[in-house]
Amino acid sequence: MQPSNALDPEDGSYEELLAMWADLEAGLSVVLLAPGHIPDFQKKIGQYDGWMRGLLERDTDIALYLLFQLAATSTTGYSASHALVCAVLCHITALELKLPAAERDSLVHAAMTMNVSITSLQNELAVQSAKLSGSQRAALHQHGARSRKVLADRGVADPLWLDVVAAHHDELEGSGAANLAPQPRRLAQLLQMIDRYGAMISPRKSRSARSVSESLREVVTGPGGRRTELGDALVRAVGVCPPGSFVRLTNGETAVVLRRGDSPEDPVLAVLVDPQGRPTTPPRLHQKSAGAASVLGALSGLDGPSEAGRWTSG
Repeated sequence: MQPSNALDPEDGSYEELLAMWADLEAGLSVVLLAPGHIPDFQKKIGQYDGWMRGLLERDTDIALYLLFQLAATSTTGYSASHALVCAVLCHITALELKLPAAERDSLVHAAMTMNVSITSLQNELAVQSAKLSGSQRAALHQHGARSRKVLADRGVADPLWLDVVAAHHDELEGSGAANLAPQPRRLAQLLQMIDRYGAMISPRKSRSARSVSESLREVVTGPGGRRTELGDALVRAVGVCPPGSFVRLTNGETAVVLRRGDSPEDPVLAVLVDPQGRPTTPPRLHQKSAGAASVLGALSGLDGPSEAGRWTSG
């Protein structure tokens, strides 16, 4: 995959897209916090899905860049942010799997609303340093079924959407999903994997974020460490180190991933910090050539100031 047109940080494009994604996240937060006050809830979620797809069609790599940067650096409105990250990842993975449009819609809508019964609790937990209380644990344990009920009560009539929400935290490899049809089980497995991935790369007061490559490696393998079809699709869709993640190069430099590359292991990079820890000002595009430094591993974040937030051309 070759980089698409550059997004010049000086022409206002970055700020414009960032504002659009922030508006989408804020609107989704309002819907998820007060579903009982939203007329025609199912239609409203469809509208937010359409808004999301429109932004992704403008530039998927920039969208991933913005979302991963936000997910790794902020806990404000965590529940809506997490729902949006998961919806985006479900969308691009559904495209990779060539899912039928109806299945894709049910999956993405489930990603947006899977935690509708615990939106406020999720926001609280993102900034809570104390251990979970008994009531918090119970709410988390029961939220799949409760979210399904909230959605059904708000007029959601898509059975696949409802089933995927209800099952997205079940033990899908075992007897807990014995009565679940293959179609919703497969989509619930995909959402469960993406839900875990999004949660692992996001920081909490009680823990720091994990690197995207470490998180991806853990969630895409099945029992016994075996690779899965769904896991492989996620890797192909977002890359080992998606746009917006920070990486260490074999020569000691630190870089940010700008865009997905020709293979999941070969992203387009901008170097931010030299081997001695000094900022590279301005950041420079990493040149691929014989003998050039390669990605050694992903980082969970970047210490100190940088221009990464606005340097997204490629």
